[in-house]
Amino acid sequence: MRPLIVIALLFFLASCQKTKKVSYSIDYNTEKVHPGKIIIETQCNICHSPTASHEQRLAPPLIAVKKHYISEETTQKEFSEDLQIWFDNPTEDNARMYGAVRRFGVMPKLILSNEDLEKVSDYIYNYDIEQPEWFEDHYNEEKRKGFPMRNRNRI
Repeated sequence: MRPLIVIALLFFLASCQKTKKVSYSIDYNTEKVHPGKIIIETQCNICHSPTASHEQRLAPPLIAVKKHYISEETTQKEFSEDLQIWFDNPTEDNARMYGAVRRFGVMPKLILSNEDLEKVSDYIYNYDIEQPEWFEDHYNEEKRKGFPMRNRNRI
């Protein structure tokens, strides 16, 4: 019986040795970010920044794009096609935002894959777009002046 006690004591002492501490990081934010939002934040917001002041803008905010291109009757497919037309050939003739073209000029032709443009289109169409604090007042003022703020006939 004595050897059994010795073995148990040795086992107990061996298990009490210091062990390496293992740390784990837990990500409690399991919400996935829409890939279109990531593209907007890394590529589009350089010019279409929702935080730029009205005076310091390089381009209209994307909420303005959404309000000009999407009405209650606009399908997601139509919006996606219209955005593709604009990206393929950004010219004054293809513009729907005449005031933005007057103020900022025509958007330069950008290299964005069709897949990425589809992600951006999906995000803009289906999600709330961040807007500058001043935008709602500006939008309502333009409507009062009688400027069309909704999409025109599709091309």
